[in-house]
Amino acid sequence: MAWRDRLDLVRGHELTLGTLFERLERVHGDAPLVEEDGEDGLRLSYAEAAELAARWAGAIQAKITPGDRVVIAAPNGYALVLLCAAASRAGGVAVPVNPKMRDEEVDHVVADSEAAIVVRDTAELDGGAAIEAVHAEPDDVAALFYTSGTTGKPKGAQLTHRALVGQAGRGVLFPARLRRDEAVTGMPVAHIAGFSMLVQAAALGVPVYLLRKFRPDTALDAIEQRKATVFIGVPAMYRMMAEAGAETRDLSSIRLWASGADAMPFELAKKFQRLGASATLPFIGKSVGEAMFVDGYGMVELGGGVALKVLPPLLPVSGAVAIPLPGFKMKVVDDEGRPVAGGTVGELVVKGPGVMRGYHGKRGATDEALTADGWMRTGDLARRRHLGLVELAGRKKDVIKHGGYSVFAVEVEAALGMHPAVAEAAVVGLPDERKGEVPVAAVILREGHTLTEAGLVAWADERLSDYKVPRRVLFVSELPRTGTDKVQKAELKKQFTADGAT
Repeated sequence: MAWRDRLDLVRGHELTLGTLFERLERVHGDAPLVEEDGEDGLRLSYAEAAELAARWAGAIQAKITPGDRVVIAAPNGYALVLLCAAASRAGGVAVPVNPKMRDEEVDHVVADSEAAIVVRDTAELDGGAAIEAVHAEPDDVAALFYTSGTTGKPKGAQLTHRALVGQAGRGVLFPARLRRDEAVTGMPVAHIAGFSMLVQAAALGVPVYLLRKFRPDTALDAIEQRKATVFIGVPAMYRMMAEAGAETRDLSSIRLWASGADAMPFELAKKFQRLGASATLPFIGKSVGEAMFVDGYGMVELGGGVALKVLPPLLPVSGAVAIPLPGFKMKVVDDEGRPVAGGTVGELVVKGPGVMRGYHGKRGATDEALTADGWMRTGDLARRRHLGLVELAGRKKDVIKHGGYSVFAVEVEAALGMHPAVAEAAVVGLPDERKGEVPVAAVILREGHTLTEAGLVAWADERLSDYKVPRRVLFVSELPRTGTDKVQKAELKKQFTADGAT
């Protein structure tokens, strides 16, 4: 690849989701890109991935017109990334959905996005002829990533090419050929954190061993046997690996542990730092030092990660301060949008290339989320520190982080409220050692009705994704309320503790 082409890629010139893999092929050629677990897993080089994306794009183009939404409902795996690239290459807007969604949830996404087609299996695209990418501008919408909002209905965040791949071009500067690297990950690909992580790894030239279904023993085996240098997961995965005996394994090949999609507990991060190493001494092969730990902050509406909390090896720092990534600005404001004083808690707002264009078909929700001058209201709380840095201080939105997934209480409450015996339901999150938080529900029954905990859980299980189903149900005669009749959820959590329902 000519130096001028490489420089254009670094600058992000005309880089889009649809051209990403063909541009990376010019840099990395036949180098390995991905290997999936299992005998039927994909094993692709950059060249093979680019060719697949181009052929699938040809098959998709025959079924859509430019601008059509293409729902990608394929099983979890690297093909999901390539299908999104193919949809974009064909002139469409990719709409990836989480394979854990139930059929009715996928149906909502299909209807809300007004999708032209739904791709559930790559076999549907067999026989497609490779095509050139349909021209797109970096600020055109490339994909809709759906996330739940305060109304409980999933909303499609409009993410541009710049948001999804604009930062990837700089990755070609990484000296991938100077040492051996491999990343192991079990992140769900349709989740923005998993998707953006795979894009960045591809740009860096770091091959990925992808666990399509995460199991802690399998992850530990992969790290130990393959001598992986990077592991990327959510805090729940780290908890499960710790419970599965991580400390009895040889994980010293790891130089970097990375986490995202949820807040990482400091002590858990330090435990895994000690299991990795900074370097391996030549000739004697002894590992020394600790690994680095990086905890990413981001959300769907920001196109993935926008800041990093870094735990350097051997330094006693908590990593609470978030360092913005290049191109992003963060500030902490009060309820009127005015900057707060240093050390004061307020709402974190973010501006930068990853900020969504808006919510598809929802002007009101867009206006609530975005300021007139382009700042995204995250709904998260933070303290302002020096040099433009912030310290994250919790969540303002009523959201439960369960194993890396966001569970919006109002959505679960609405589902429980549909039961004929339920008068009212209030849902909160309780701490859980494995999953971070788990949803639980306090329920008031209608007069004259009876219902068991198992019966209501079964009702919810038929209507919600499994990670949204309450793990406990507490039947109460009343809910703690404020003077304006709002449920006091902090007080409600105390009732679960007192009841022993944790």
